[in-house]
Amino acid sequence: MSNSDYALPRLSLRFFPIWQRHWLVWKKIAAPSILGHLADPVIYMLGLGYGLGSLLPSMGGLPYMAFLAAGTVCYSTMNSASFEALYSGFARMHEQRTWEAILNTPVSLDDVVLSEILWAATKSLMSGAAVLAVIWLLGLSHSLMSLWMIPLALLIGLAFAAIGLIMTALAPAYDFFMYYFTLVITPMMLLCGVFFPVTQLPESMQMVAGMLPLTHAVDLARPLMSGNVPPQAGLHIGVLLAYTLSAFYISLVLFRRRLSR
Repeated sequence: MSNSDYALPRLSLRFFPIWQRHWLVWKKIAAPSILGHLADPVIYMLGLGYGLGSLLPSMGGLPYMAFLAAGTVCYSTMNSASFEALYSGFARMHEQRTWEAILNTPVSLDDVVLSEILWAATKSLMSGAAVLAVIWLLGLSHSLMSLWMIPLALLIGLAFAAIGLIMTALAPAYDFFMYYFTLVITPMMLLCGVFFPVTQLPESMQMVAGMLPLTHAVDLARPLMSGNVPPQAGLHIGVLLAYTLSAFYISLVLFRRRLSR
């Protein structure tokens, strides 16, 4: 361990060719990739929306289908960024040794990690936009304000990609990621207002949910769905940015320590 491990990120535009490389590789499997990321959230939205929606007249002032749709955009974006940062990121770092090849060029580890975050966020942006397109096709939103959910999807992707890379830096093997999905992603999906308002939870659990990034994402998305400006938008955006920047720095420190062994 050295003090250089904890140095602030030293970034350059060299991250862009790495991002471009990931884009060119992904284009070869674009159709099944988009279908895979779109199918799961749409099935949840349609199944629960029509199923529970027939029993619940409204929730949070919205038809349950529309209430669920806003949470689904955030949930699908979180999942897309997490899968890319964990499984694909680990494959490039450990199995395929793509990082090793890139680091033999005039590119720093800082740029490689940044490119991984930006690429995972790009995929989450596409996933969120695809789910939003389904929402518009189903007539669940007609407000132009809902288009702000597209840049929101990018912000959510940045936050969860950075958090996911912390797990990638610590992971000895793919099996390690099951702990993260079981103990972090699934509880967030259930606690952060995707399926029901956070106010339905006991007060202690509301406090926990208020500290989680997905809660702030949902609190931004749901008003946008109905054409309103989210209350405390600056706070929610600030929390997501704080998660992004702090997780980026932590993951970078962990990768420096791991790859210097």
